[in-house]
Amino acid sequence: MKIVVIGGSGLIGRVLIEILQAKNHTVPSASPRTGVDTLTGRGLAEVLAGADTVVDVTNSPSFADDDVLKFFTTSTRNQLAAERDAGVRHHVALSVCGSDRLPESGYLRAKLAQERLIEQGGVPYTILRATQFFEFLAPIADSAFDGTSVRVPSATMQPIAAHDVSAALADVALAEPRNGVTEVGGPERIRMDELVRRVLAARGDERPVLADPQARYFGTPLDDGSLVAADGARLGTTRLADWLRQTAR
Repeated sequence: MKIVVIGGSGLIGRVLIEILQAKNHTVPSASPRTGVDTLTGRGLAEVLAGADTVVDVTNSPSFADDDVLKFFTTSTRNQLAAERDAGVRHHVALSVCGSDRLPESGYLRAKLAQERLIEQGGVPYTILRATQFFEFLAPIADSAFDGTSVRVPSATMQPIAAHDVSAALADVALAEPRNGVTEVGGPERIRMDELVRRVLAARGDERPVLADPQARYFGTPLDDGSLVAADGARLGTTRLADWLRQTAR
């Protein structure tokens, strides 16, 4: 199969390509680095010629509400139009668990808008929603630092290793389109303040971490059901302690 990975130079895309190539598939990486720009459509027709499946793992360079909405809607419309022209049989997109539950977050509103375009886009599809990545917990802590302490919500999270997300995407890409949504989460549910505290401690970062029920996450309040995968979702295999050991090495 020819499986085009849009955003193939990023955290998820690089590993996804390695997994699929190891299974003897042809897997072009499509990104501005390879001459493909989904915001203008440049290079899409060429890279999608003969493609069976497209996997979109792109992300917006700006998380400002207007910017992120424009990115995901413009990029998705251009991809779907090019896929219809090329006869692509399966569009796979990576989204976020909670995108349909947290409308106060501009980022998650944009991801939900992306999902709706895919549902109406005329290309058979599967949307894989994933929980937050371990790899982003330290940046979340940095964004929540008020100069004295790191204030994060006390809600439960279900974080997952990026590699486990790539493995789930590979399986989705090789399966038949679901024309629906499926989810993947980490193997543990842990309060956000505890997660951030353990990640910072492993890095030797002594900033105090405070659980603040009023703190917001990408602009939205949370509860214990906001950022977890649905019952029966696929679970990754990497636990937080495993990931911390791996990153320490």
